[in-house]
Amino acid sequence: MYGELQPRGGGDPIPLLKPQLLVGRRESSDIVLRFPNVSGRHCELFIVNGYWFVKDLGSSNGTKVNGVRVTELRLDPGDMLAVARHKFEICYEPSKLGASGAVVDKASSIDPWSRSLLETAGLESKPRQPGHAATDRRAAAGDSPRTPGGQPR
Repeated sequence: MYGELQPRGGGDPIPLLKPQLLVGRRESSDIVLRFPNVSGRHCELFIVNGYWFVKDLGSSNGTKVNGVRVTELRLDPGDMLAVARHKFEICYEPSKLGASGAVVDKASSIDPWSRSLLETAGLESKPRQPGHAATDRRAAAGDSPRTPGGQPR
């Protein structure tokens, strides 16, 4: 056995029995997740130099590692893998899988386009809704949106 996926929220651990595994909803997958939000061929897990990696296969609902959507990324022991909205902790020992030497930083392999800059910084703003305080203040002041020429709309 090459490690296991521990479901967060209950369930039996899923053993990682081969060095390359297909995860998806289809019965032909190595790890079958029978949920409608999991794609037929959702992602692939594979070992490189003693470390597990995940590669999203163009799934509809995405693959995340520690809350960040990824296209491909190394999974360190204890990382949280989300397949659609189903979360698993990956448990394995890199040294038993052939890893040796210094650990390479994986931050450089995170897809920089998977989240907005505002979201990454924790400053994501939501679209203004009617009744929003700033909109109400503008209306109370008699100020309305203006065209580029300065005329009220």
